[in-house]
Amino acid sequence: MKIAISINSLDMDDKMDMRFGRAKKFMIYDTETKTNELIDNTQNLNAAQGAGIQSAQNVINTGADAVITGHTGPKAYKLLSESGVKIYHSEEKPVKDVIADFIAGTLKEADSADVEGHWV
Repeated sequence: MKIAISINSLDMDDKMDMRFGRAKKFMIYDTETKTNELIDNTQNLNAAQGAGIQSAQNVINTGADAVITGHTGPKAYKLLSESGVKIYHSEEKPVKDVIADFIAGTLKEADSADVEGHWV
């Protein structure tokens, strides 16, 4: 399974980025091969509008089955959900711990957006 995680760097000890739409990068982690790939998202850091939708499309284009992030706005949540990508919200912690939580099944799948649009 491929999971997209909002990140600041590829260092597994660094804390994940709590933002989805304005995350600097996404790590696409493959739970079967235990490999990862970096997806740049800097084009959305300062976007006036549409950062969540564009970030969601970036994630969808990778073929990710799930997203782990701190917060998801309504438009990104809708696009990801309609595309079959499951969304999980996590508290801020190191990326390696977020992955471990996902694999252990302790993250709860989100049933709605948890912030309003244009949250920074």
